[in-house]
Amino acid sequence: MTPFGIRLRQLRGEKGLTLAVLARTLGVTPAYISQLENGHKGQPSTVLVDQICVVFGLIWDEAEALKEMARQSRVRVVIDTSQSGPEATRAANLMAEILPRIDDDEARLMAEWLEDRQKKL
Repeated sequence: MTPFGIRLRQLRGEKGLTLAVLARTLGVTPAYISQLENGHKGQPSTVLVDQICVVFGLIWDEAEALKEMARQSRVRVVIDTSQSGPEATRAANLMAEILPRIDDDEARLMAEWLEDRQKKL
């Protein structure tokens, strides 16, 4: 599952919308909404996220939070280290190898460290 998918399912549940109703409102298929919610589809388009914000009445901080979740919901990530040093390449390869095998708590700790580091750059 992705952060965006989890939040979308939660929003849909809060409004009592079925997959079919939400899909029809957004002009997509129920299967696509299901794939987003279950993490089988990654980052949705900016236009779709904006439409979802309108459907659920999300504004300001709530809308920005959903947009950030969408940005962080790519399920296939490519890290280009061709312009980086050998240690960056090693780190990227280790992450690719380790991430599928760790639990959510370990992944959360790694993500929090990376977010803190990102703020310092």
